Formats: sequence, structure tokens, C-alpha cells
Amino acid sequence: MKSAVFYKKEDLRIEELPIPEIKNADDVLIRVRACGICGTDMHIFDGDEGAAPTPAGTVLGHEFAGEVVAVGSAVKSVKAGDRVCVDPNQLCNVCDFCREGIGHFCESMVGIGTTVNGGFAEYCVVPQSQVYAFDESITFAQAAMTEPVACCLHGIDMCDIVPGATVAVIGGGMIGLLMMQLAKLKGAARIVLIEPIAAKREIARTLGADITVDPMTQDVAQVLAENGVTRISTVIECVGKTATMKQAVAIAGKKSTVMLFGLTRPGDEMEIKPFELFKKEITLKASFINPYTQKRALALINSGRIDVSSMIYKCIPVTELPATLADKKQRSAGKYVVTFD
Repeated sequence: MKSAVFYKKEDLRIEELPIPEIKNADDVLIRVRACGICGTDMHIFDGDEGAAPTPAGTVLGHEFAGEVVAVGSAVKSVKAGDRVCVDPNQLCNVCDFCREGIGHFCESMVGIGTTVNGGFAEYCVVPQSQVYAFDESITFAQAAMTEPVACCLHGIDMCDIVPGATVAVIGGGMIGLLMMQLAKLKGAARIVLIEPIAAKREIARTLGADITVDPMTQDVAQVLAENGVTRISTVIECVGKTATMKQAVAIAGKKSTVMLFGLTRPGDEMEIKPFELFKKEITLKASFINPYTQKRALALINSGRIDVSSMIYKCIPVTELPATLADKKQRSAGKYVVTFD
């Protein structure tokens, strides 16, 4: 099977590997049909650590969906022919973090596509605990977006959004557009989207953004004032740069929450003025992966309550993955999905 194997910084190779076999009673063999390229994949390719270190020789890809080919003897939840997506974060359920209900900090977590082989291959074996069946009404590419939606759900749950609130989202990529929609579902009355790329601002408007701002050509504070925005109660940063994180704090209103959702490089540092936090009583938060939210995310996609298709920029074969990741301008154009026929 064709597979995208990571070795080291900027070294991702397309190789022919044996199709994995079912070795455990709870194993599920999946023929992968779609796998999204995540910001974490870009960080790993660039030589940075994601949620956990990635060993050399690992098949990347953790946002994926496909068809069940075969199952182990103990598998009861799915069968051959079922359409499924995968929660890539397998918890041990034994360590103190798991037993205290904060399993996303599991001391022995297995990351499918980050610490063990994942979905940038034609086939993948995963435990049945990580598999979720989905409706015939949605595509494999849509189902592959369950994991990023699950991550966003964890973040949005922490944002303290109340009905009638004004919410600002910085960054109009896949994550920003998902956060924007989830904020609407939480009851936000007005959504501000700050994004320099015109095409992404246009998509945001179709998905319900009330105010869009180009920070490269417009003064954000002036645009907000012109549109009568007197207080932003929640700001969600989805870029992963210290400059936009500082901007998030700057535009946050009094008694507000700032969610620093974007993933920075591990060594990045930012300056914060504690006096500014004090004067506005800002609560700073961050969000780590997708604990216990995969089922809710899939329910939102299955029901059509959230759009995960509009922001997909391009589907590519796995053979084009190394070149796409190596071209930073190309990969910033939008959400790429690797598909297998």
C-alpha cells in the first residue's frame, strides 16, 4: 500500500508498505478513503513537536475516515463494510489523569498518525474503541473532519459564550471557520472574523460571519467602532502566531475570555501586560486536543448542523503530500484532504 512515512524534518517519503494485519481481538482494519492535512502535520513536517513527539518511520495522518475491511474476534460495534471515522487519541484509562476525567493528559496516550501509523496510507489498523460509524448521507471527506471539529468543540466549551454575545475569531482557515459556526450554535448574536485572505473572508460570510476584517488593509479597532461593536466578550485565536495572540488580548472587551487555540512553535514566547489583564479582567485559556468530544462532533456533521465542506480547498492523492507540505505558500491556501480511490 502507498504510505506517507515521516523520518525527520522536511523528510516525508511515499513508500510501499505491507497492508497491516489484524493482530488483536479488538482490532479494526480500515481502508482509508480520506485524510485531512492538519496544522499538526505541518508542524511535524517542519521539525516541531505536535501534541507528542513523532518517531521516525511513522505514517502520519490523524484526521481520517474509510471503510471497515475486517474486524477482530472481539469487535461488536462495527462490521466489514461500515463507513467509519477515527478518534486518533487512544487513552490508557488507567493513569491518574484518565481516572480523574482529564484523559487528554493521559500518561500513556497513543496518537494514531502521530506516535503510531495513521491515515496517510491506503489501510490502517485501529482499536474498536477509536472507531465511530457514520451515516450514508455524508462523504468520507466530511467524516474525516470529525477530529478537527472534536478539537474545536473542546475549545468552544471552554469559551464561556452566552446567548447574545459578540465573538471575534482571528484566522479564517478550517479551524477558524469551524469555531465561528460553533460560536453561532452557542448563541452568539454577532461574529467578527479577522482574516487577510479575501477568499476565506468570503467563505466566512456565507457561513454566517456578520463582520469581516482584513487586518492587512483595515484598522481592526476602527472597523469594530464603525459597526457599533462596543464589547467583544470572547476572542478565539486560530492562527497560532504570537502577533495574533497579542491582537486577541488587545481587542478583547472587559470581563472577557481569550482562547489561544492556535498552535505555536514550541519555543515561541509572547509578552503580556498583566496590568491590561487586570484592567479588563480578562481570562486567558488554551485548549488541548479532543477529550470526549468525537461523538458530539460526528453528530453535528451527520445532522448538517455544521458545514465542514465549504472550507475544503483541494483534494490530492497521497503522492502529492510531500510537495504540498514543503510549499508553505501552497499549503496556506486552505484545507487539503488526501483521498484514496
